[in-house]
Amino acid sequence: MLTGPPGAGKTTVARLLADWLEPSVHLLGDEFWHYIRRGLIPPFEPASHHQNEVVMGIVASAAFGYAAGGYQVICDGIVGPWFIEPFRGAAATTGLPLHYVVLRPDEATLLSRATSRRASDALVDAGPIRSLHAQFADLGELEPHAFDTTRMTPDATAAAVRDALGAHRYRLSKSA
Repeated sequence: MLTGPPGAGKTTVARLLADWLEPSVHLLGDEFWHYIRRGLIPPFEPASHHQNEVVMGIVASAAFGYAAGGYQVICDGIVGPWFIEPFRGAAATTGLPLHYVVLRPDEATLLSRATSRRASDALVDAGPIRSLHAQFADLGELEPHAFDTTRMTPDATAAAVRDALGAHRYRLSKSA
């Protein structure tokens, strides 16, 4: 799981990582909200909690489904400690390892990156971006999984994450 607030570089870094791995899957967690045709609640709204739990369970199932098929999966999305349990559950059920990496640039860098994005569906509103940055500011027991990318290029970030994954630095599960 490669996570962090909007604009942290998750998708770019995940794409680079998936390009280095063989066989690999780059699973874009944010895409799963687009499958909801009617009744979608913006995932950063308080009323979206149940919806987000459902979607995160589906994302975890998809990620571990690919992994069970022999793929190395880089799943990127906004998965704070509050939504890691479906992934831990899938790791425990399948016996497959789970790594959790939080890309966390400082707020000024994050806002600059996020608000300058061009994708039509990208979150560029500073309010929710600041809120999500604050939610990732203290990860509790998962704080060792935070990685400061403030002064790093995407290529340097991907290389550092790849090396850390190889050393099992961000492993959550003790499985194979």
